[in-house]
Amino acid sequence: MNLRGIKIVSFFGVFAFTFLFHFLYEWFPNPVFSIFFPVNESIWEHMKLLYSGFLFWSFIERFLIKKNDIIVSNYTLNLFIVMVTSIIVYLILYLPLYAIFGESMFIAISLLIIVILLEEILSYYLLESNKKNNILNRICIVLILLGYVVFASLTYNPLRNYIFYDTQHNKYGIDIYSKD
Repeated sequence: MNLRGIKIVSFFGVFAFTFLFHFLYEWFPNPVFSIFFPVNESIWEHMKLLYSGFLFWSFIERFLIKKNDIIVSNYTLNLFIVMVTSIIVYLILYLPLYAIFGESMFIAISLLIIVILLEEILSYYLLESNKKNNILNRICIVLILLGYVVFASLTYNPLRNYIFYDTQHNKYGIDIYSKD
């Protein structure tokens, strides 16, 4: 299997992980899972699906890359870029549609598929470049972890903004916060 084949498999893998991750906190509510998986139905909490989906799939993807003797540079830099841009692209596409149509599972899932596809294409081209930068790769490990610090902080101390508001359960953040 070549890198293109791995990225095709990765598209399906990341999508499967995001689907599974949607339910993990509900099934196993605990402080650790609250950092990695959505604790409610707010737009912001669902960004964890993309961030964690790409991260957790990266362990399998990295194994596939090594198993197939594919040489890639800057894997961690690539991963960080994909994780962050997936959230940005999703929000840029989703928020105007949300403002026009309101909450729609069809739109949300369709955009999820589109964003994962775009990010796998971006990842493919980033991994094709062979200019290695060890310092940036190390910095990106810290930045990925910092991303989870931000997620944890905003899960337990959400902003009072519609992006953080769970309309289904009338609350912000984790169960301890209500709208009033």
